[in-house]
Amino acid sequence: MKKFLLCAVISIMLVDVSIANLTEREKFDSLSKEISNWGRWGEKDQLGTLNNISDSSIIEARKLIIEGKTISLSRNMSKESNPFNHAPIKHEPFIFPKDAFGADPELSQEGAGDIFEIEYHGYSHTHLDAVNHFGRDGKMYNGYPFEINSNNEFENLGVDEIGKLGIVGRGVLIDLPIFFGVDYVEAGTVITIEDIKKWEVDNNIRIGKGDILLLRTGRWEQLRQKGYWEITKKITGFHYSVASFLKERDVAVIGCDGVSDVYPSGIESKKDALHELVLVDLGMPIFDNMDLDQLSRQLDILDRKTFMFVANPLKIKGATGAPINPVAIF
Repeated sequence: MKKFLLCAVISIMLVDVSIANLTEREKFDSLSKEISNWGRWGEKDQLGTLNNISDSSIIEARKLIIEGKTISLSRNMSKESNPFNHAPIKHEPFIFPKDAFGADPELSQEGAGDIFEIEYHGYSHTHLDAVNHFGRDGKMYNGYPFEINSNNEFENLGVDEIGKLGIVGRGVLIDLPIFFGVDYVEAGTVITIEDIKKWEVDNNIRIGKGDILLLRTGRWEQLRQKGYWEITKKITGFHYSVASFLKERDVAVIGCDGVSDVYPSGIESKKDALHELVLVDLGMPIFDNMDLDQLSRQLDILDRKTFMFVANPLKIKGATGAPINPVAIF
């Protein structure tokens, strides 16, 4: 028995040492294989982790509506260029001519329309990343080819697949400034699995299957107090290893007032390390650049951390995402 125990201890020590000796890139590659959802819901699956949302989980989330109040989780889309906004939206309103659409001018009523040009990916506009936003080695989630077809669209995993059902379920807000007792968490702070689990214990909440997990870093408060910084080099978010937690708990979607990733990621060749693991391996959509400040205030008043979450993107065939206005309902 003593020999067996000694062998077991030595084996554990050897495993620990081998893991410790891996480079961050090797750890990333190993984790990628470990968490893969490819084939989990069938070879033709288009929904990825949205499969974790069930009829019963939506009905359960509905019970969180007590006050009958709603809050938008989106920022206003900006026409102004700034260090966070490399692609301001272009919006041109116009008044319809009286013969618009072949109408009889004598019967025409006054009407107006708009022309939009929106490049939403980046660090300003609130948007949803569809699963086809990232690929690796020419493949997307579930092995679909990372390529644009002759119709100038992705054939699989576009935001239109998400739009068929929408994203509805229990929202959970990890409010870091409240958790740490600060106005904002300094850009570049790494949030680990241990941080998440400590937050769960302190708040008596277990993140679970079908949840929409949101992370508030206080990014917009830091902007208000300190001004712009070089966001492509420094932003608070999850360490890439959090992807294993998301897989273990069967989380449906993540979102953040940043981009969920931490910069720097700790892996030189993987700037958006978490994005890649979440989109390509888990098949999980991501909400970026959310406005969670009003939500934070309301939850603090109500002494709550959960709410019903509803979001539905534009149904654009093959699109890699869409601007979006998610809503929290209490």
